[in-house]
Amino acid sequence: MVAPLKVGIAGLGTVGAEVVRLIETQARVLAGRSGRGIRVVAVTARSKAKKRDVDLRGVEWARDPMALATHPGIDCFVELMGGASDPALSAVEAALNAGKSVVTANKALLAKHGIKLAKSAEKHGGALNFEAAVGAAIPVIKTLREGLAGTGVNRVYGILNGTCNYILTRMEQEGLSFAECLKDAQRLGYAEANPSFDVDGHDTAQKLAILASLAFGTKVAQSAVYVEGISSIAPEDLRAASDLGYRVKLLGVAVRTAKGIEQRVHPTMVPKSSSIAQVMGVTNAVTIDGEGIPPITLVGPGAGGAATASAVVADIADVARGIRANPFGRPIAQLRDTKKAPMERHEGGYYIRLLARDFPGTAAAIATRLAEQKISIESIVQRHPNGGVAPANGKAVPVPVILITYATHEDAVRRALAAVQKDKVISGRPQVIRIEKN
Repeated sequence: MVAPLKVGIAGLGTVGAEVVRLIETQARVLAGRSGRGIRVVAVTARSKAKKRDVDLRGVEWARDPMALATHPGIDCFVELMGGASDPALSAVEAALNAGKSVVTANKALLAKHGIKLAKSAEKHGGALNFEAAVGAAIPVIKTLREGLAGTGVNRVYGILNGTCNYILTRMEQEGLSFAECLKDAQRLGYAEANPSFDVDGHDTAQKLAILASLAFGTKVAQSAVYVEGISSIAPEDLRAASDLGYRVKLLGVAVRTAKGIEQRVHPTMVPKSSSIAQVMGVTNAVTIDGEGIPPITLVGPGAGGAATASAVVADIADVARGIRANPFGRPIAQLRDTKKAPMERHEGGYYIRLLARDFPGTAAAIATRLAEQKISIESIVQRHPNGGVAPANGKAVPVPVILITYATHEDAVRRALAAVQKDKVISGRPQVIRIEKN
């Protein structure tokens, strides 16, 4: 008989406790699928005294993550502590250097140190599995690394943060402000007390950097990702998008261009007819455009204890089967360096919302500045406040003007809008949202 795979788990929060429970309750199924049993033999966590809804009798407690990572009695080290630095980094390095396999859900660690850790795995023969780090229960890592190994990927993009998708969904459906929806997301536990990591796009950027490496054979580099958050989005943008046949999502997009790999995170208008536009609430989705095949969209829960634990256990099962895939799909020596693509070179359509001052010559001035940059307009909508009725005080009220451009370059849009502002024919700052076609 094949000896069972002996697992050590560092971190017994919601996910870690659920992993222990799944391995126990699904023992027979896992053994049947893996060809050997899987046993949790040791754990470590910040508090041994904390009550957990799992049976840890007979499981050894290691004094700290490093002791667990180097424990001679475990074959697979499961890191569920989080964070891009120690103790997670040192413990994972120690486990890999000892020839053990590692399973982690730690996107921050992989975005910052993924290549170094993959080198250790490659050198010492252990697996480095991280399905749960991006999209939790959505099997996007295996899809890119193994399922599409014979397919050239041209673009991978998706909704990678449930908090932002929840906020944008509520804003659209109920006409609420960003601040109101954020407060509600915090009350429900979807957003942290300090939500900036999510709403400013950094969580999505870490996940996108990992996906881009798998899709395009580049070294993981979060610094190569352009990042914008969703705090500037207003209900009027969502209403205008809907009227024009679009929906606004925070997307992470990595795309192959003639100038290299473009990686960007920002609010994006997507056609309502697209698969990604149908994904609402805290759900995540990833679309992969491959050569010779229609786009593939994977949809599912992108966070939560059960979803994340499910992906962790699937990775542990792969270790038990003896699967040793290259962590980022290729040998480390074949991964290429990547640089941050300047957004000024981005080419695509744009949504532009201006508050135009209501006096003669305003429209002509705006049109002139756009024409100077060779920007062609697909549609223009002018929304008169109060149904076009003049205010009682007789003062002119700025008129919202919404423009949709044909494909153009970002630097052209920026130059045109800077000139319009200098002309003083608009009030406030223009709102600009990029459009992503199917």
